[in-house]
Amino acid sequence: MTGSALGRLRYVLRSRIAEYPALYLPLARRKYPGPSPEVVGCETELVIDGYTRCASTFAVYAFQIAQPRPVRVAHHLHAPAQLIAAAKARTPALALIREPKGAILSQLVREPWVALADALVGYARYYERVMPYTPYLVVADFDDVTRDFGAVVRRLNARFGTTFVPFEPTEVNVRTCLELIRERPSLSPALLGFESGTVSISEWRASHKGDPEAATDPRRDVWVPSADRERSKAALHQEWLRPELASRRARAWRAYEEFRADANGGCDD
Repeated sequence: MTGSALGRLRYVLRSRIAEYPALYLPLARRKYPGPSPEVVGCETELVIDGYTRCASTFAVYAFQIAQPRPVRVAHHLHAPAQLIAAAKARTPALALIREPKGAILSQLVREPWVALADALVGYARYYERVMPYTPYLVVADFDDVTRDFGAVVRRLNARFGTTFVPFEPTEVNVRTCLELIRERPSLSPALLGFESGTVSISEWRASHKGDPEAATDPRRDVWVPSADRERSKAALHQEWLRPELASRRARAWRAYEEFRADANGGCDD
């Protein structure tokens, strides 16, 4: 089996397994012992998750920056199981979503081993699986997160009775958030701990000052929007329009629209 075929198989298998909390979460806890990604558990105060490339990183950093203390957040699994488990446990949870073309083309730029056809199915299945649990979640679109995350946090507080501090998009806060995103590829234990609420921002800054190589790390801009990535997504546009993918595109768009519309619907345990 070629490397690309193996990568495709792994993506498909992982996507399916990640739909079932009882099956996937024990595996995830073994694979991700910490500090990030963080799997939902008894210490979790908030879950922030969604399909990949839906502004999870910005949401996590913007949230933690605004809080007076580190908050234990489960995040970045990009698995339906994470949100389903949070809903069943009635743990405050923020489900992130982005229109499928933006999310999937961004995903393919970062994960070139994923086939577009598989990503379309994976996206649709993700939100179809979580959809019955939306009454126990707050749903935020990509634009909600990137344009007014403070309003998203206020919705969390109204829904769950929490007292999280809303993010204020001041110049300093936005600059800090982008700085953290640029540093993420370094996989600094202190930074990853900050994401999950085990490290304060002051502790991260102290560790960051002691790392002179961090500022010149060539991986710094991997997570920040760039002209190169926009050009790469534009090059994928023709593939997106392939006629044989029409039914899969329609399914992904339907999942997107129904998930957002169903955010205030009913649910059975």
